[in-house]
Amino acid sequence: MFNAFERKIAARYLRARRGERFVSVIAIFSLVGIALGVATLIIVTSVMNGFRQELLSQILGLNGDIGIYGAGQPLTNYDAMSQKIRTIKDVTGAFPISQGEVLMSGPQGGATGGIARGITLDGLKQLPTVSHHVVAGSLANLTGGDAIAIGAGLAQQFNLSVGSQISLILPQGKATVIGTIPSIQAFHVVAIFQTGMQQYDSSFVFLPLDAAQTLFQQTGSASQIQVFVTDPDHDEAVKQAILNMFPGQPLNIQDWKQNNDSFLAAVTVERNVMFLILTLIIIVAAFNVISSMIMMVKDKAKDIAILRTMGASSGSVLRIFLMAGASIGVLGTFFGFALGVLFCHYINDIRLFIQHITGQKLFDPTIYYLESLPAELDWREVVEIVLMALVLSVLATLYPSWRAAKIDPVETLRSE
Repeated sequence: MFNAFERKIAARYLRARRGERFVSVIAIFSLVGIALGVATLIIVTSVMNGFRQELLSQILGLNGDIGIYGAGQPLTNYDAMSQKIRTIKDVTGAFPISQGEVLMSGPQGGATGGIARGITLDGLKQLPTVSHHVVAGSLANLTGGDAIAIGAGLAQQFNLSVGSQISLILPQGKATVIGTIPSIQAFHVVAIFQTGMQQYDSSFVFLPLDAAQTLFQQTGSASQIQVFVTDPDHDEAVKQAILNMFPGQPLNIQDWKQNNDSFLAAVTVERNVMFLILTLIIIVAAFNVISSMIMMVKDKAKDIAILRTMGASSGSVLRIFLMAGASIGVLGTFFGFALGVLFCHYINDIRLFIQHITGQKLFDPTIYYLESLPAELDWREVVEIVLMALVLSVLATLYPSWRAAKIDPVETLRSE
């Protein structure tokens, strides 16, 4: 498409000569602008993908894919229901839980709100977010009426360790002749887990199922049955199978998408808006390419006229400037791609280095709920970003190249 003569002239025009430094500097800034725009877009989309994936894995790893609730009545036959549900195709686990809100208090004072969840040992093994991240004690000891497993954040807040005592206070209390008395029960810590999500580590505790039923006065019933499936994104068939399995029992079945719809919608909207805003950086850089190419055409008008008189066609001139302008976009896109991928790969090392230099915490887990800054490259998105930058760069060179091809050599030389 481009012959050797055209490539040589285009390369010569991109190299600055004495008296032409200004045009070259503008071209360099255009290249840097495209590179920064591409890198920023790759980094931000990767970080947001990492946030979404990490939070969803934490949520699904603790709450299950499908929740089955009793509609207007408690689930009293939860054991038989759980066994039947496990026989459904694509179901990897089903277990009952007894759950409620509590006020937690340490032995040295202080209190914080949280959620106490009663669960069987087999059910707790289905939660890899907890069972695979025990940092002290053992979940095998979660038996009896006073055993409890707590998060590392809660243990740090109350200065607790394995064997320490923690009290759970029910907000509704017990009704007596002298009024409502708070219901308080003490438990001994047998295990401490660290999920990596600050919200869970500081507010979730696990009890044996029968102990939680006694605490919440739910003897013989469960709050819900949690179901795990092989593919959480395609769980409609499992939900329908559960409804068909218990036709006469009023049930309320909700999957993880329904329980977290506001979160998913917020992440999707924020991601789309950030993508649109950051795309403007590449568009601004493309306008810089237009301005630098227009100045180059104006500066090279005499050279273009001489080329035309020597036999170069207008199409050849158009291709020369198209190649010169596209080279800026291609190089900028390549450097931006390399910078973005490298930044995502070493993002936590970069974060720690900046924190060490500035002395400021850039990623507080108490605010963002995660211990580390996640980044997950979606190569399909990366390819889309690269192609978008290349297309915008080529489009930015079309008008200046067309103007260069339309220069009249006679008029230009006559005015010199």
